[in-house]
Amino acid sequence: MLTVRKSRDRGYADHGWLKSFHRFSFAGYYDPQHMGWGNLRVINEDRIAPGTGFGTHGHRDMEIISYVLSGELAHKDTLGNVKGIPPGDVQRMSAGTGVQHSEFNHAPNDTTHFLQIWIEPNVTGIAPGYEQKTFAEAEKRGQLRLVASSDGAQGSVTIHADARLYAGLFDGSQTAELKLDPQRKSYVHLVRGELEVNGTALTTGDAALIEGESLLRLAHGKDAEVLVFDLTA
Repeated sequence: MLTVRKSRDRGYADHGWLKSFHRFSFAGYYDPQHMGWGNLRVINEDRIAPGTGFGTHGHRDMEIISYVLSGELAHKDTLGNVKGIPPGDVQRMSAGTGVQHSEFNHAPNDTTHFLQIWIEPNVTGIAPGYEQKTFAEAEKRGQLRLVASSDGAQGSVTIHADARLYAGLFDGSQTAELKLDPQRKSYVHLVRGELEVNGTALTTGDAALIEGESLLRLAHGKDAEVLVFDLTA
């Protein structure tokens, strides 16, 4: 079964310095019908205005992934990491027993556009950790590149969660297939462009929530960038 949730159905918050779309209940947006999907708890599409950002704040027992679309995200945490996250990089922060961090857009004129993703861990009370890797566009062109997994397979970042995250870029005749476990859930988020998911058309910001299926097929992309999650049920 595949259920489409359109971009327009997301929650939205405009804080002036931050404009954010919420796929699942988050902060001031609450919808009891959309609290998460499997162990995917948050996927926010955030735009941070120039010279602003999230001040120091804390997390615990959550796997947090940052996926930058444009601009650069400056990250600083109590583990001693001071990093810039450009487009093409995937950052994983394991909050574990607790970590404080800030996220900022230091650019004077450019907006930072990124996805903030939270996945519930399969272990709690671990030491906090951080990892960041670059995945070149060529690795994602016309295929699904594994970028996060529980075992760091294929050079992906390692998350302490029973989940796998793939990223892909599709245009024209490019297609990809991914075998699914019907006992698990899958989630497809179309970052930009147009794409058919198992024959169903998605446009920018749309999502497909999938369960009970054994195959995922992506086709007929038009400047499409997509994230695909394999999740616990």
